[in-house]
Amino acid sequence: MMRAMKVLIGCETSGVMRGAFDALGHDVWSCDLLPAEDGSNRHIRCDIRELLNEGWDLLAVMHPPCTRLCRSGRRWMSGPGKWTLPKQLPKGRTIEDMRAEFEEGVSLFIDCWRAPIERVAIENPEMNDLAKDRMPADLPAPQIVQPFWFGEPAYKATGFYLRGLPRLTATDRLPEPERGSDEWKAWNAIHRTPPGPDRWKIRSRTFEGVAEACAAQWSPYAMEQAA
Repeated sequence: MMRAMKVLIGCETSGVMRGAFDALGHDVWSCDLLPAEDGSNRHIRCDIRELLNEGWDLLAVMHPPCTRLCRSGRRWMSGPGKWTLPKQLPKGRTIEDMRAEFEEGVSLFIDCWRAPIERVAIENPEMNDLAKDRMPADLPAPQIVQPFWFGEPAYKATGFYLRGLPRLTATDRLPEPERGSDEWKAWNAIHRTPPGPDRWKIRSRTFEGVAEACAAQWSPYAMEQAA
């Protein structure tokens, strides 16, 4: 290794991505409003925007709030066309609530994308049209990857918006099971997670194979560019 990089893993509580970079010897910290699940002392509880100007070499934002930005969340934001009243709202919520959350999601995403950091990766599903209308002109389409590209027997389409970093390449691509088989159903376990207080945590967790690929592929590229 040429030198340790200073890496910030934003919006992560699991420590999976932090651990992958730490295993390669980097000076890596995670941050979130919630505490770290692993109790690490390399986790800072704060709004990620408080840390963006601390001289990082690489920023990976793993799970910024995307409920109102992703395609599946559009139905709560608007009916047909754009910014018409939706047919239905979540129980106990108002259209003002939905739009305030949308504005906060847009603001956080843009602040991270425009952070004064040379290399940025933001994990987010592909956005709905309302969110796309608000994004910076230089935002590329996300690279969509799957856990089974990296040795994890699972389906979970994961989008990475990349600036100053290369697209990931598969490291241990598994053959896909026959559609409808028991194995195929097991691979879809995340999408079949029943409602409950921990559903969001289960659905947002980073697979170790994906995290290891990010650290292994982005680290040498970033260090070469920094040198």
